[in-house]
Amino acid sequence: MISFGRLVVAIFATGSSLPSTFYYGYSILKHYGGNGPYSDRVSYGIDRNPPAGCAVDQVIGLFRHGERYPDPSTGKEMVAALDKLYAANTTFKGDLAFLNDWTYFVPSTSYYAQETFTGPYAGLLTAYSHGTEYGARYGYLWDGHSDIPIFSSGYERVIETARKLGEGFFGYNYSSVVALNIIPEADSQAANSLTPSYSLTGSLPIFDVAAARIMSQNPAVNISASNVYYLMQMAAFELNARPFSDWIDVFTLDEWASFGYTQDLSYYYSVGQVYVNATATLLNDGPRNGSLFWSFAHDTNITPVIAALGILNPSQSLPTDRVAWGNRWSTGNIVPMQGHVILERLSCNATAIALKDTYVRIVLNEAVVPLQNCQNGPGYSCSLSNYTNFVSTLPSFTESCGIPADVSQHLNFFWNWNNMSIYDYQNGTIPYHDAATNV
Repeated sequence: MISFGRLVVAIFATGSSLPSTFYYGYSILKHYGGNGPYSDRVSYGIDRNPPAGCAVDQVIGLFRHGERYPDPSTGKEMVAALDKLYAANTTFKGDLAFLNDWTYFVPSTSYYAQETFTGPYAGLLTAYSHGTEYGARYGYLWDGHSDIPIFSSGYERVIETARKLGEGFFGYNYSSVVALNIIPEADSQAANSLTPSYSLTGSLPIFDVAAARIMSQNPAVNISASNVYYLMQMAAFELNARPFSDWIDVFTLDEWASFGYTQDLSYYYSVGQVYVNATATLLNDGPRNGSLFWSFAHDTNITPVIAALGILNPSQSLPTDRVAWGNRWSTGNIVPMQGHVILERLSCNATAIALKDTYVRIVLNEAVVPLQNCQNGPGYSCSLSNYTNFVSTLPSFTESCGIPADVSQHLNFFWNWNNMSIYDYQNGTIPYHDAATNV
């Protein structure tokens, strides 16, 4: 038995037969939104390896930073919820009994916003591991001597993730071949940015139910639905630094499903097509302008890309007062810590279902996710010509967001990168940024 609190996944030794019962169709790892550790996306069953007769000749990836501690503003809310519990000055009972011996998982306020480095889901470890995995999968795309750019937004934990993934991918070659380009998280970058974003948060009535249950078990306690929300968020963050969180068992499966949906809402209402437009140009340029393009930013910069591609968009806008069951826009499957979207350029021979041509395939957290209206290639890929036509129909980011005419209208750093390695390792102090909009 592998146990995650009340969420239990049974491994059956049943000879040739397979278990046919699935009482719980999800894991806690899929219902904390973007707050907790990385896990692969639930797959449609499409082979992750290139289709027969195809070879990947270019890879473009956008990664979120690795697992981290909460930002100061979120940590403040978590501590406030804990203070309300401790103010009861009581011996905790029931679901909170563990709290009599538990300690807050953030050692000091200096850890806020930083990547974690302890536990099985440590952010720096996850980034390095992904680098080694991608080195094994795509390492042949590097010729062994050319400089390779890696692009990172100007936020310390994002930069550290870029460095660690680069070290994992290139090994001892990292410091001699990688050119780490840091793109500032500043309004002055306009469209030439990795970090355009917008988000919304929400709450649901079931959090009142959770608060009432906790107070019924501990009459001296007085907490609100808002406190419950931050305690649930804290459970997810605790997993980034520790092997397990006792807070998971405080809440029911139904409550976790509702919490996950509030996270879906916060990422669903967002905009942006800059990255999709720029990478379509890279795909059409092909390997002659580079075969490896790794970029690193935040969760709120990946979800607009997924929305623009339309691969998971629901048929109707998500309601804010109830859970939209069957919702394909599940952020636990889209932007966990170190979530990533990969665009593979496939050079394919003729097959029974497709002509010899160049195709594009989307891989989200290691699962192939086809475009909704273009699957005419091997492995449900889309021909590059059809993909380009699709991207050309997307709304203009500069027009939709009212970007002033006197600032950059396009993302151009993919073609104008600095080949120096001065930022490959820490060089002075990286300024801290307010994380109110970039989480």
